[in-house]
Amino acid sequence: MAGIYIHIPFCASRCIYCGFYSTTGLKLRQRYVDALCQEASCRPAGEPVGTIYLGGGTPSQLTIPQLQQLFDALYIYNKVEKSAEVTIECNPDDVTPEFAEALTALPVNRVSMGVQTFCNERLHFLHRRHTAQQAREAVSRLRQAGFQNISIDLMYGFPGETIEAWQADIDNALALEVEHLSAYCLMIEEGTPLHQQVAQDQPLRDSLPDEELERQMYYTLIDRLEAAGYEHYEISNFARSGFRSRHNSSYWNLTPYIGLGAAAHSYDGKSCRRWNVSNIRQYMEGIEKEQPCFEQELLDDDTRYNDAITTALRTKEGLDLTLLSDKHRHYCLREAQQAIDGGLLQLSPNQHLNLTRKGLFVSDMVMSNLIII
Repeated sequence: MAGIYIHIPFCASRCIYCGFYSTTGLKLRQRYVDALCQEASCRPAGEPVGTIYLGGGTPSQLTIPQLQQLFDALYIYNKVEKSAEVTIECNPDDVTPEFAEALTALPVNRVSMGVQTFCNERLHFLHRRHTAQQAREAVSRLRQAGFQNISIDLMYGFPGETIEAWQADIDNALALEVEHLSAYCLMIEEGTPLHQQVAQDQPLRDSLPDEELERQMYYTLIDRLEAAGYEHYEISNFARSGFRSRHNSSYWNLTPYIGLGAAAHSYDGKSCRRWNVSNIRQYMEGIEKEQPCFEQELLDDDTRYNDAITTALRTKEGLDLTLLSDKHRHYCLREAQQAIDGGLLQLSPNQHLNLTRKGLFVSDMVMSNLIII
């Protein structure tokens, strides 16, 4: 089954660390939704749809009527399975009692929220709009509205953050008893306000955690969540039994998906990736003129192998070597030997290659050594 991703780029304000395409031009929302619906009519999935994901940006910045219009179009032009996982990303401060209740009239059955931290000082540093208390209230409101599949994002590696502070964030997250949790180390991405701020502020730069502290934070995360009954099923993702993110798993399993909206990516499951222009006005004008603005890449055998390395190895199941061609299997095993000898990778009797606990923390380095340049 295919997946559908819809990029909603609108944000009331920008966070200093975010590298995703977004805009604060909220007056463009209705025109953008109209363009999304038009694109959906021209690009049906062509096979049953098992997951829908509204990401951003901040999808909860759309009005309920706009969300309803969008879902109507998605369901008209696609065969969406009754059991489909339908996720919407929300900012905690957008989840009023009225909004939570209104979501229940939509096909949404999963909500993902960027909580990031339960420390108001760190939230202020990130330029997040919500408070720690608003995050707790948002989860409570979603529960009261009947949602039984809630995910939250956490972040660690803040300037000056201690291991004790990170443990407190984990404890606060566990107290909410959500079904799914994602956690990421704060990245200083080039082009973001945070990157510029760090470059210009020596004391801030000096207060960033070193690699060893980041490693301790990551292992603390794994240990605390696994002890609480969460399955560590992907490098940064943890779930209660039966609550893995089906949509994100489709990316890691190389399942085909359609991406709608500015900057959205698509993959046909075989040999082609395409991505829409990362400019909301160009995107809308192109759709309105029936001349969509996008680029695409045709994938050769080596690129598909590289994709398998950088997706499957992220998961608990690892890379099934029997699915590779003889050429790529031999290449992979040869290049992986040093990491196996170093305890970063392990090869199971059923020919699955997996990152070890030690390898998880340096996964980018391990995978880069296996890809074909």
